Amino acid sequence: MSDIAAKLAALGLDLPKPAAPVAAYVPVVEQGGLLHISGQLPFRDGQVVTGRLGADMDEATGYDAARRCALMLVAQVGQAVGGDWSRVEKIVKLGVFVNSDPGFTAQPKVANGASELMESLFGEAGRHARSAVGVSVLPLGAAVEVDAIVAVKPA
Repeated sequence: MSDIAAKLAALGLDLPKPAAPVAAYVPVVEQGGLLHISGQLPFRDGQVVTGRLGADMDEATGYDAARRCALMLVAQVGQAVGGDWSRVEKIVKLGVFVNSDPGFTAQPKVANGASELMESLFGEAGRHARSAVGVSVLPLGAAVEVDAIVAVKPA
């Protein structure tokens, strides 16, 4: 897993600074060999990507928002493991919440933005279980929010 930086560069991506919590929680809890990562929002140029899929945002833009959430998840993982990517064993599960108009039903396709980035970065270890859920509103008006469970080796 130590070539994450090279894989990010090959994809033209920079790892952002991990986002600070916006309420009374911590971004990551490590317990029993698992990182439980709080929901991460999509950021573009330092601003939360807002919108509602099927109303004022299309599927492709939602896919990109989910990918941006996953990038922030990776930043949180990197901070939690102190930059030691060899500790990451498996992306176990992603929970993807999509701010959706009532008629929008392509949440799984939007969620692929996060899932495909995890597989691109972590290979087979990035293949995971997933939920993709449409919701009526997300914090700060975000278009997508993604949380995760990641298996790690002891420090």
